[in-house]
Amino acid sequence: MRTTFKTLAFQFLSAGVVLAAGSAGAAEVALPKDLPPYGNDKPLPVPAITQKALPNGLAVWVLPRTDGPPKVDLVLAVRGGKAADATELPAMSDLLAALLTEGTKTRSSVQIAEQLQAIGASLGASAGNDGITVAASGLASGAERLVDLLADVSLNASFPETEVKLAKVNALQELKAAEAEPDYQANRAIARAVYGDHPYGRTLATESSIEKTDRATLAAAHAARFRPDQALLVISGRIDADTALKLATAAFGSWKGQGTAPAAVAAAPREAKPQHVLVERSGSVQSAVRLGRPVFAANDADEIPAALANTVLGGGGLDTRLNRNLREEKGYTYGAYSSFSIAQRGGAFTSGADVRNEVTGAAVGEFVKELQRLVDEPVGAAELERAKRAAAGSYLFRNQLQAAVARSLAGNWLAGRPPEYLGQFVPRTREVTSAQIQAVARKYFDPKTLSVVVVGDNAVADQLKPYGTFAPAAAAGR
Repeated sequence: MRTTFKTLAFQFLSAGVVLAAGSAGAAEVALPKDLPPYGNDKPLPVPAITQKALPNGLAVWVLPRTDGPPKVDLVLAVRGGKAADATELPAMSDLLAALLTEGTKTRSSVQIAEQLQAIGASLGASAGNDGITVAASGLASGAERLVDLLADVSLNASFPETEVKLAKVNALQELKAAEAEPDYQANRAIARAVYGDHPYGRTLATESSIEKTDRATLAAAHAARFRPDQALLVISGRIDADTALKLATAAFGSWKGQGTAPAAVAAAPREAKPQHVLVERSGSVQSAVRLGRPVFAANDADEIPAALANTVLGGGGLDTRLNRNLREEKGYTYGAYSSFSIAQRGGAFTSGADVRNEVTGAAVGEFVKELQRLVDEPVGAAELERAKRAAAGSYLFRNQLQAAVARSLAGNWLAGRPPEYLGQFVPRTREVTSAQIQAVARKYFDPKTLSVVVVGDNAVADQLKPYGTFAPAAAAGR
């Protein structure tokens, strides 16, 4: 469950959902008296899911549709993502996922691309903390060939030496560019402060991890993780359940696990001693500020109340308490945000903004003030109602397309949520009370329990003294 809303386009759209109802927490704006009342929030209409386990253990979920475009969407999810990477190879799973489509035992990368183009389809893979997903989308008329291509790249990836070398060169260049950005440095530092030595705290690549990754490493990791008894296949679209199950059985029925599956990831901590870290970036004209702490894992009773509390604070687009304060009133930043990042074995709450050097300390103070306000004061009825409408609208928007529904189901499965969670989010959000929001705020928003990371010029150090003793990154072991 990620609700960061980092892109401007999505912030604008999300803000539109809220602004239509008025500015939460600001002075009420008189609306025309003849406006009709808002309709009730609708739960996500999740179609009936046909569930079957193949003899080899592969779980298959089929969501047939009789309306919409004549397309099918496929998602294969396998357990074992970045948290399963070796300590010395953080984010190796990113390379593994990227190389799945670059050649198999019978197809070259060019042949894969040409065959996808021939049936009007796309196919790609990505790695998350808990697993790797391979997603494909194309015309329903090419469903059989698309399922076959998905199975081939997932089961028979060959990791050609030339493709591995090229992927590593590209990854090193991307890393070099990323590490020059204060956002990247801040996100890496806050993840380490939040999770410590837990695998969730080392999901960003390093130069060493990229250079040490080779074809043998990738092939061994692929064999261990891509196992039918640790995988889910979701098929959605203009295809009936019987046909979908027949295609899945033909393409994946002979799949057998090899090697030893990755060990289960230990539970992440729910609490951590707060750290205050200043990462020097000499000459920087602005500071990247991050606050964070560990929280709960997926399916926790606090998950949905916390998501709504986050909508009020900084996860609901431009019209949130943090943005109204730091952006609109103070002019410290172009945007401030907060988010809960939840996975199967733990999660994190983070908040942040990029601010001008001269207001770095003042910005930290405003974050503390807004966090403490949610701890101390109940959210009013009008603001709570607007937050519920914003949360429901954003959720429905993100899951309106059949491809998004298939990905959400696969992501929930990796996180350990049941399939029915997809349709439960909106009605459960409607049931959240102001008292529940204040209760989760007291658990997770107390400023005294949050680590604070600032990436910027050392000239801002004096501004940070009121908020703790900030250790240089090197002294903090970063």
